[in-house]
Amino acid sequence: MVKLITSCDLPTPWGTFRLHLFLQQETQLEHLALSLGEWKDDEAVLVRLHSECLTGDALFSLRCDCGAQLQQAMQKISENGKGVLLYLRQEGRGIGLLNKIRAYALQDQGFDTVQANKQLGFKADMRSYEFCLPMLQQLNVLQVQLMTNNPRKVHALQSMGIHVVKRVAHEITANSHNTCYLQTKAARLGHLLKQEFAYSDSEKHLNTLPEKNNK
Repeated sequence: MVKLITSCDLPTPWGTFRLHLFLQQETQLEHLALSLGEWKDDEAVLVRLHSECLTGDALFSLRCDCGAQLQQAMQKISENGKGVLLYLRQEGRGIGLLNKIRAYALQDQGFDTVQANKQLGFKADMRSYEFCLPMLQQLNVLQVQLMTNNPRKVHALQSMGIHVVKRVAHEITANSHNTCYLQTKAARLGHLLKQEFAYSDSEKHLNTLPEKNNK
């Protein structure tokens, strides 16, 4: 499903990581992994699954928490002395950059991120994590401490046979531009956030765990 093509050193502000490029054969998408340090076969490795966000990761957008989460993950791995970050080419929760910008335009009109995706004819989250299994296997990662607020990622790895020993909270403090975005994540997508948000009565029932089948 996914083949490791090549690897190299990548110096960063948080240390020198090993950068691995994987090719997903069905889609021809190039996914990346950043690894640091070494681990034993039975060790629970600190891991982050990070979906590509050009606007947040590279253009410093404040309307999401993606860029800050990416940097925080690399910092946590560096402080831990070992770990893996999978950088997955699933822009806009899987709808692609063009449709993501279209969704942004709808958000400018008052839609939230889930409503905008549905207005464009997409599900709230179109991502799949099945191809992460061979990536982790080729990096000799079988047990993880998963940095995420998204229970769907935990369920996805567990359903593939990866033992999630611990979920490590990975929360970014809200700002004036992304408060609605984070509120929607918590209320409509089931993300586990400690920050308090004011939900309407119609939203309270939406704060449930996603289905385990990752479909």
